[in-house]
Amino acid sequence: MASHILVFDSGVGGLSVVQSLNANPSASQISYLFDEAYFPYGELSQSVLVERTLSLLSDACSKLNPDLLVIACNSASTLALGALRERITIPIVGVVPAIKPAASTAKNQRLLVLATPGTVKRDYTQQLIDDFAPNCDVHLYGSTELVELAEAKLRNKSHIQERIDLVVQLSCPQAWTPDVVVLACTHFPLLQKELQQSYGNEVQLIDSGSAIARRVCSLLGIEGKPAELANDLGFAYTTAPKVDAVLASSLIQTGFKDLRLFE
Repeated sequence: MASHILVFDSGVGGLSVVQSLNANPSASQISYLFDEAYFPYGELSQSVLVERTLSLLSDACSKLNPDLLVIACNSASTLALGALRERITIPIVGVVPAIKPAASTAKNQRLLVLATPGTVKRDYTQQLIDDFAPNCDVHLYGSTELVELAEAKLRNKSHIQERIDLVVQLSCPQAWTPDVVVLACTHFPLLQKELQQSYGNEVQLIDSGSAIARRVCSLLGIEGKPAELANDLGFAYTTAPKVDAVLASSLIQTGFKDLRLFE
């Protein structure tokens, strides 16, 4: 019997994790839940975020009965993962900024951590830098606008490149160019093409998607990447009564069977 994976995010950024899971097939059914009613998580207070995540995901695990839960949200992972693991008995995989692999590949030891404002401020992020990039020149930049632009891209909005170019310009100190940019929000890989164009091909972009997929395969007992395995995208669920029709269409085009209201 196929395992059931539930991928969760505040918005559609977790679709970048779904893409990584599909690149590391595990013959699993994948459902997607996004908390559009409370989007974006990066602007919630810590207490509200933790309380909301605990309540929603406890309810989701009870109703949807997944075998494994992926928290495809840096804000929720850094704040609520411990409490979730105390309350929910199934395996839970969180996402953290990919600072460790970035530090190991930065030729000139210059790292830019591109995240939401909340992730930039958290002690957890600074601890990752202290632990894995103590000898690197690290700059952090928080952007809510990139989250909004990723959502806009899935809604087929045009003219986002100019706005991304401006964010990229502001993200780096004057006369400073990073070797590696850590995409420390799951929304940001959805803008991979646009961000690469803006930073230039000499700058490497790294996210946590592949690491999450490998961890999921390990927990499910899947060795390697057998070509004959394939994932089954089930249903996407939203907490918002009204969802943009174009966004709903994008989710279906991704491969999900339907978009349903989670209540």
